Amino acid sequence: MGLFEKFNKGLRKTRNSMSGAIDVMLHGKNEIDEDLYEELEEILIMGDVGINTAVEICEKLRDYVAKKNLRKPAQVKDAIREIVAEMLQGGEDMGLITLPSVILVIGVNGVGKTTTIGKMAAMYKAQGKKVILGAADTFRAAAIEQLEEWANRAGVDIIKHKEGADPAAVIFDTIQAGKARDCDIIICDTAGRLHNKKNLMDELAKIYKVIDRELPYNDRESLLVLDATTGQNAVNQAREFKNVAEITGIVLTKLDGSAKGGVVLNIKNDLKVPVKFVGVGEQIDDLQPFNPEAFAKGLFENEVERDDDEEEESGDEE
Repeated sequence: MGLFEKFNKGLRKTRNSMSGAIDVMLHGKNEIDEDLYEELEEILIMGDVGINTAVEICEKLRDYVAKKNLRKPAQVKDAIREIVAEMLQGGEDMGLITLPSVILVIGVNGVGKTTTIGKMAAMYKAQGKKVILGAADTFRAAAIEQLEEWANRAGVDIIKHKEGADPAAVIFDTIQAGKARDCDIIICDTAGRLHNKKNLMDELAKIYKVIDRELPYNDRESLLVLDATTGQNAVNQAREFKNVAEITGIVLTKLDGSAKGGVVLNIKNDLKVPVKFVGVGEQIDDLQPFNPEAFAKGLFENEVERDDDEEEESGDEE
């Protein structure tokens, strides 16, 4: 399954909800008028796009309609898709060039952080890169064992200490091992205890200090893992983490199980944090690097979905 097909399938629930509502609205319109913009804005807000982003999309749409001299409501949907793709562009590339490069992964319990790290490790290994994991979420019960299981599935090395150990010490040992073994990518699992921001800030500060000292000129990404099914709660969580930690990108998991994929726009446009990866399925290769055009196309077009349905029907006939 190609990139566009994966995004298309993963966004099915969001597309049926938000894009479907736009279709119904446009079908009942004879002209592009003020009512259309107001109804569109409401649909976008209900789709977890966020008030500010919904208003901006409608403003850009007004300019687009005037510039292109659009007259038919049916032409609006393609215009929205182009606007959304443009708004989502910028910062989505990881840009990890140095050897080794470091990826810190943060996230509260239940968002899919450990699974994300395992899938990320498998993805980079499939690209021919040598990957090592650091089990620095040392306080959550079973976190180390879960990460070790994913390391085995992905076929990569892992550095771990005992439960309750100093996370910064785990990061230090992982970096040393990564350098000694000529690794390309070091992926570190870190804690995400938002309920105690002071401890989280102190812990991350120690980790950043270790990396700055041991790999001062190497590329680094700090990724926050969020659960797409939580909608606006995910946006609020991202805002809270951004206030206490250095966040360079978002990983949005469980997108295929949610009708709230509009949060991607909210996070990128309102919080100014790029989405780096999205989870569009349960399989190990279903963590996809974020692609603005593929996302916008999957959000507003359902051609692939119709093809899939046709194949299922033909199979039933046989």
